[in-house]
Amino acid sequence: MPRPRHCRYVSSAPSVTYFKPRGIPLRELQEACLCVDELEALRLADAEGLTAQEAAQHMRVSRHTFGRTLASARRTVALALTQGMALRIEGGTYAVVSDNTYENKEHTMQKIAISSEGPTLDDTVDPRFGRAGGFVVVTLPEKSVEYIDNGASQTMSMGAGIETAERMARAGVDVVISGYVGPKAFEALKAAGIKICQDVEGVTVREAVERFERGELPFAEASNK
Repeated sequence: MPRPRHCRYVSSAPSVTYFKPRGIPLRELQEACLCVDELEALRLADAEGLTAQEAAQHMRVSRHTFGRTLASARRTVALALTQGMALRIEGGTYAVVSDNTYENKEHTMQKIAISSEGPTLDDTVDPRFGRAGGFVVVTLPEKSVEYIDNGASQTMSMGAGIETAERMARAGVDVVISGYVGPKAFEALKAAGIKICQDVEGVTVREAVERFERGELPFAEASNK
């Protein structure tokens, strides 16, 4: 059974959704379909000139996912141009979020996800990242609290850290606080533009948040191992 396709975030829905070669009747043309998220990948990389990491952060996906999306988009456009096909832009798994939303989010609030053994601020920080039971998500500065269940990753034989990192990216998390973050999970979080505070153990979620607010939790430059 294929894995569900994760949502990509785009700055706007396309205003023009169809292109065709000049002078050829529509009934005689074959079509190539470009998804809306693939168009966004082309815009960010080729029109805006963003790096893969920057573009991935805008779309809230991993750098590898962005790379695959961009490669697919370029293949589709190349096929349409070289074989004289019409190009239809539609479909894809995406949500529209303007660039201003990203800018305001960066300056006005931070979503901090703390791996936790329970759903409350008074539960203990789970030292595991990929196989944590869940994450308490605290939005600063208002300190609203929500909980993300991570039970599905606990049952995975492989790839739990990457799956959990993608779950954090889909939730729009800015910072992850945990004990141990493995190399693959670390790179996936980094590619999504999520900062990491690690080696946090033996305290409650509330205490971890307070330490973060006091600047006592530095951002990690590399994984624990």
